[in-house]
Amino acid sequence: METTVKKYDLDRVVRLVITIASVAAAIYAINYLSPVLLPFVIGFVLAYILDPVVNFFQHRLRVKNRAASVVLTLVAVVGVIWLILWLLIPYLIDEVTDMARMLTKYAKSSFSVPLIPAAVHDYIRQYVDVQQLYTLLSKEQWMKLINQVATGTWSFVGGTLSVVLNIASWLIVLLYMFFVMLDFDKLSRGFKGAVPKKYRRTAFKVFTDVQHTMSRYFRSQALVSLCVGVIFAIEFYIIGLPLAIVFGLAIGVLNMVPYLQLISIPVAMFLCLVASVATGGSFWVLFGWTIGAYCLCQLIQDMVLIPLIMKSAMGLNPAIVFLSLSLWAYVLGFIGLIIALPLTTLIFSYYCEYVLHVPYDPIGAKQKKPKKALPVSSPQGEG
Repeated sequence: METTVKKYDLDRVVRLVITIASVAAAIYAINYLSPVLLPFVIGFVLAYILDPVVNFFQHRLRVKNRAASVVLTLVAVVGVIWLILWLLIPYLIDEVTDMARMLTKYAKSSFSVPLIPAAVHDYIRQYVDVQQLYTLLSKEQWMKLINQVATGTWSFVGGTLSVVLNIASWLIVLLYMFFVMLDFDKLSRGFKGAVPKKYRRTAFKVFTDVQHTMSRYFRSQALVSLCVGVIFAIEFYIIGLPLAIVFGLAIGVLNMVPYLQLISIPVAMFLCLVASVATGGSFWVLFGWTIGAYCLCQLIQDMVLIPLIMKSAMGLNPAIVFLSLSLWAYVLGFIGLIIALPLTTLIFSYYCEYVLHVPYDPIGAKQKKPKKALPVSSPQGEG
């Protein structure tokens, strides 16, 4: 079977150069405009995650006005967040206060943990300002902060302009989110209508694949991360780890990027060290229970949550995940970190489909092998 080799004539070379230049120009433009684009990207992702809730109010509950559905969605989300905070804040304050007391005892104690060199403790005391941590974690500081926020008597001691700009940027994110949620369907139709007719088939396929990949990653991964955060918080509370709920929920946020929760292990080790010194317990026993909690939660995530919520994993090797995050974060900054995994999955799917000519499911993770041609045989000859 002869294979036809495409010749690189002048026309193809010019098109290739123009394509490469366009991609380079797009990357440069995104990097240059990233401070402006980042609030829009975050607002768009939040709007995309909440769009099913808006559709639920609009179609299932028969709220005909799209704006009313958006407002109801925001009210529901704020209500759920407020309820969670109302239930957790008293316990969180006590938890943080206990951690502050443990840190004070850790700073004043002289101790040795088997198999851990004394240089480790000296390094922690040298580079971790325990007194400052105690001030930040003290109950008086938290109550003062809550009173200032509740009464509106916030006093800007330093960095006033920075705080104002941060608040303004988050308000811009919320505005973007609101307007994208308001006209989400119109934006989709407008994008499709702006594509020239001869490119619509290819553009619509790319648009559909991107939509499916984003839906699978951002919405499903957000739900998985929420479950993982709750599981970690419960596990840490049971084994008696300091800052159980705060630390567990923080790991859930890290889990928005698969396997990124592993970077929290050194923090968990430090918490075990502080708890063992403050309570007189064994560091290695507590640390062993903590590692067991990590393993158990990972098993639940891989065997229950991902098959149930996401139907299958992202299909990317952990090394590829970290390489993808590093590469896109370096190329596009924080925006690249947000879109790294969906974009990498999409590139893999198109590479398999158009280069290897192997069908690939961009939503799932399993590559479909092409069916082999069956040998021609007479049905009478069988059996």
